[in-house]
Amino acid sequence: MNRATVGLAAGMALGFAGAFGGFWAFLLVAVLGAAGLVVGLALDGTVDVGRFARQWERR
Repeated sequence: MNRATVGLAAGMALGFAGAFGGFWAFLLVAVLGAAGLVVGLALDGTVDVGRFARQWERR
Protein backbone atom coordinates (compact mmCIF):
# COMPACT_ATOMS: atom_id res chain seq x y z
CA MET A 1 0.00 0.00 0.00
CA ASN A 2 1.52 3.33 -1.04
CA ARG A 3 1.25 6.65 0.78
CA ALA A 4 -1.50 7.95 -1.48
CA THR A 5 -3.72 5.02 -0.52
CA VAL A 6 -2.92 5.50 3.15
CA GLY A 7 -3.70 9.21 2.87
CA LEU A 8 -7.01 8.44 1.17
CA ALA A 9 -7.91 5.90 3.87
CA ALA A 10 -6.98 8.36 6.62
CA GLY A 11 -9.13 11.08 5.10
CA MET A 12 -12.06 8.70 4.74
CA ALA A 13 -11.66 7.50 8.33
CA LEU A 14 -11.66 11.10 9.57
CA GLY A 15 -14.80 11.76 7.60
CA PHE A 16 -16.59 8.77 9.05
CA ALA A 17 -15.47 9.73 12.54
CA GLY A 18 -16.68 13.30 12.02
CA ALA A 19 -20.22 12.56 10.87
CA PHE A 20 -22.60 9.64 10.64
CA GLY A 21 -25.24 9.87 7.94
CA GLY A 22 -26.93 12.20 5.52
CA PHE A 23 -25.80 14.22 2.54
CA TRP A 24 -23.53 16.51 4.56
CA ALA A 25 -21.71 13.51 5.99
CA PHE A 26 -21.19 12.20 2.46
CA LEU A 27 -19.85 15.58 1.39
CA LEU A 28 -17.55 15.79 4.42
CA VAL A 29 -16.18 12.29 3.72
CA ALA A 30 -15.60 13.15 0.05
CA VAL A 31 -13.75 16.38 0.89
CA LEU A 32 -11.61 14.82 3.60
CA GLY A 33 -10.89 11.82 1.39
CA ALA A 34 -9.73 14.11 -1.41
CA ALA A 35 -7.56 16.08 1.03
CA GLY A 36 -6.02 12.86 2.31
CA LEU A 37 -5.37 11.72 -1.24
CA VAL A 38 -3.61 15.00 -2.12
CA VAL A 39 -1.43 14.79 0.99
CA GLY A 40 -0.56 11.19 0.20
CA LEU A 41 0.31 12.02 -3.41
CA ALA A 42 2.45 14.94 -2.23
CA LEU A 43 4.33 12.64 0.15
CA ASP A 44 4.85 10.15 -2.69
CA GLY A 45 6.27 12.92 -4.85
CA THR A 46 3.59 12.49 -7.52
CA VAL A 47 2.15 15.97 -6.96
CA ASP A 48 4.33 19.06 -6.59
CA VAL A 49 2.44 21.26 -4.13
CA GLY A 50 5.12 23.96 -4.34
CA ARG A 51 4.35 24.45 -8.02
CA PHE A 52 0.76 25.37 -7.18
CA ALA A 53 1.92 27.71 -4.41
CA ARG A 54 4.27 29.50 -6.81
CA GLN A 55 1.41 29.96 -9.28
CA TRP A 56 -0.66 31.75 -6.62
CA GLU A 57 2.26 34.06 -5.77
CA ARG A 58 2.42 35.35 -9.35
CA ARG A 59 -1.21 36.47 -9.38
